[in-house]
Amino acid sequence: MNQDTICCISTALGEGAIALIRVSGAESIQIINQIFKNYVKTQNKKLDANKVLVGQIIDNGNIIDEVVVTVFKSPKSYTGEDIIEIACHGSQYIQEKIIQILIEQGCRIANRGEFTLRAFLNGKLDLSQAEAVAELIASDNSKAHQLALKQIRGGISSEMKLLRDRFIKFGALIELELDFSQEDVEFADRNEILKLIVEIKNKVQKLLNSFKYGNVIKNGIPITIVGHPNSGKSTLLNNIIKEDRAIVSNIEGTTRDIIEESINIQGYKLRFIDTAGLRKTQNEIEKIGISKTYHQINKSAFILYLFDKININTSQLNEEIEQIKQKAPKGSIIIIIANKYDLNKNEIILPLNKNIINISAKTGYGIDKLLNYIINTIEGWKDLTDDIIITNQRHFQSLTNILNNTLEVEKGIQSNISGELLAIDIKNCLESLGHITGEITNDNLLDSIFRDFCIGK
Repeated sequence: MNQDTICCISTALGEGAIALIRVSGAESIQIINQIFKNYVKTQNKKLDANKVLVGQIIDNGNIIDEVVVTVFKSPKSYTGEDIIEIACHGSQYIQEKIIQILIEQGCRIANRGEFTLRAFLNGKLDLSQAEAVAELIASDNSKAHQLALKQIRGGISSEMKLLRDRFIKFGALIELELDFSQEDVEFADRNEILKLIVEIKNKVQKLLNSFKYGNVIKNGIPITIVGHPNSGKSTLLNNIIKEDRAIVSNIEGTTRDIIEESINIQGYKLRFIDTAGLRKTQNEIEKIGISKTYHQINKSAFILYLFDKININTSQLNEEIEQIKQKAPKGSIIIIIANKYDLNKNEIILPLNKNIINISAKTGYGIDKLLNYIINTIEGWKDLTDDIIITNQRHFQSLTNILNNTLEVEKGIQSNISGELLAIDIKNCLESLGHITGEITNDNLLDSIFRDFCIGK
């Protein structure tokens, strides 16, 4: 399959000023030579490597379009193969016609992510770098963009390769011991292995800790607004996004479903979720909305608990805050917000939480303070991480496996287990390290990764 010459449209489908068609494979230059007429008058009209040429795409003597052709010769290309990029006019007819001509000349349509898959298989990228390509394309805020670029440049790869290479040396020495088992010799210093284990554990734990920050940066920080009906939740959402997105009414229970809007602040994507008001009700539809509220609380990085300063029931507030704490995921931040400060400027003190932010969702008072508090908290998460931040769920799982495997190696050495068993533990650890960068992989893993790519990348 990887011997085929592939083609596809790499720009978004539809009409536009310019479209880009990519061709990759051993026959790509030969195929383009059959359909491209170069304007430059030279003795050799064939395509040369690393050139940008202007000419025409010809089909049975008919001019299809005037195009710019860029030639990338193997191995100095994205895929490591010969690549041709055709920049044509953005007519949908022209794009489809050129693809049709390429197929007639022997190309086939590329699968999702096949260009990047070939780059991985040809050693141009490792697996974590290839995944970062998809994350870069999907990035919708500056922080996610920066993290993806760091991964493409080999952020986590370099760390894992260095640790794996050092571990391989110990694994080889353990295997050598097995060859001389009858002579009872030790080539691998167990104390040195233990030092490396401690180093790996510390590095892996820092990377695991960074996932909290990296994952929310990649997907946006989920911030759920909760509270009683008519506490001002919908008004707060509308004020934050500067748009009348949620219906505001004096009728209790107006919001019965989840309403989500996103904004970018200081490079972070914040996802604000308005929810149904928390109260006891006999209305079945409203009950479903309240159930969704608690479900959303369980998925939130921040929970904004909003209460009305005009109508305060302190014992009820404390009871509900305690319930939210029980529903909230570990590590989430609950922010207590006293609304309608414009109508009541008295200080409110709650026994369970003395840090209360006063706002007026109607006038906007205090909202900047609230947003700054959220941003400063997120920046604090970053301070707890290492220079390298992981954003990928697969990497998180692999790192968890690495941590567990290194603990097994550590226990084995401390228990003075046999070389055969120690070799198995070290092999398991090496496999987990190799899964991140792709030294060890399988077709199912590759399929699951590259099927999420767009066609043309």
